[in-house]
Amino acid sequence: MITRADVDQAAARIKGLTRLTPVLEADPGAFPGPVWFKCEFMQHTGTFKARGALNRILASKERGELHPDVGVVVASGGNAGLANAYAAAQLGVPATVFVPEAAPAVKVRKLKAIGATVIQGGAEYAVAYEAAVAHAAQTGAVYCHAYDQPEIAAGAGTVGSELLDQLGSVDTVLVAVGGGGLMAGIAAAVEGRAKVVAVEPETAPTLHAALAAGHPVDVAVSGVAADSLGARRIGGIGFVVAVRTGVESVLVSDADIVAARSRLWDEYRLVVEHGAAAAFAALHAGAYVPAAGERVAVILCGANTDPATL
Repeated sequence: MITRADVDQAAARIKGLTRLTPVLEADPGAFPGPVWFKCEFMQHTGTFKARGALNRILASKERGELHPDVGVVVASGGNAGLANAYAAAQLGVPATVFVPEAAPAVKVRKLKAIGATVIQGGAEYAVAYEAAVAHAAQTGAVYCHAYDQPEIAAGAGTVGSELLDQLGSVDTVLVAVGGGGLMAGIAAAVEGRAKVVAVEPETAPTLHAALAAGHPVDVAVSGVAADSLGARRIGGIGFVVAVRTGVESVLVSDADIVAARSRLWDEYRLVVEHGAAAAFAALHAGAYVPAAGERVAVILCGANTDPATL
């Protein structure tokens, strides 16, 4: 589906349009070996998703698929919607975002402030998705999936290649999984150079269930991280890359996620959303136990949260 070459191509394409997010080392002695936090929550719009959105839109423009008067369309009232609206604005094309009726008013306001046209309808995301796909077919707008498109995943994977550039080498990368775009991109970027461990909430185990079944399957979704890790099944790209690269999956509880998020704030003054804290929860709760001296990087992928809940 995607390889390191796709990630390298994405990195060259979006160079200068994304932030080089910092890496922070955890306190020495806190874990069996050195641990670093990749602070991707400091990316434009507060998550890694701006990388994939920019790559998708620029690649479409290169192929002559992007009509400047029509632009792009996405179905998401959350991080993907914000990222694609931001990317479209930076590249000077319109963005239409379909969201469910229940989308939080604060996110709808953010989308409009960026300049997107927001269309609300339906009780669930699935209705917004169908409307967005229909809009793309009718208008010729470039459809940007939240996670399951090669250019979206490859763009997200630049988090991994950037991490290796910053650290030189690392043994293991811990990354939270919902639909699997970020995990797939990072696994492709570090293939042959580091192990990837996918961390999932017990209440939304998309990859875990797929690996057990041998193919993507629907799972029930709930829990504190459902707003960002609430995909009902792993994407096809995520599953294929996970199997190809030997990605491991571990599960964490809601209590583990909440505790990890609090520890990141208490000890490091890092404010992240629950979905991002899931990756650290694997270390904090012992779902993943590194070997002595193992060099571990934790991807803190988003910060669109209410700090008052800390």
